[in-house]
Amino acid sequence: MIENKQVMADNILRFMDAKGIKATDICKALDIKHNTFSDWVNAKTYPRIDKIEKMASFFGVSKADLVEKYHEEEIAKRDELILLREYRNADVETKEMVKRILLYSRKITGELHDD
Repeated sequence: MIENKQVMADNILRFMDAKGIKATDICKALDIKHNTFSDWVNAKTYPRIDKIEKMASFFGVSKADLVEKYHEEEIAKRDELILLREYRNADVETKEMVKRILLYSRKITGELHDD
């Protein structure tokens, strides 16, 4: 169970960092005692399922995203598939805008030169 506690702790901290959320924000929003939350993020204890569900909802992720080990490659593939589906379903104007944004991004990062 120690590994599960650490996985949960790592995932909570990753989502907090990604969304710029502080522990006090989560504790207040979910009515969780700070000491309890601190034990979760320090892998001392593991939250009950009802708290996992509340945290998942708070972060806008699935319960699995909180309790399973994070694999960056799998997340990237899932994100790519979501973007591809959105692009395919977009209207022509939106597709052109996406192309311009990508082109501009390549220019400002130096990947594309004005020749």
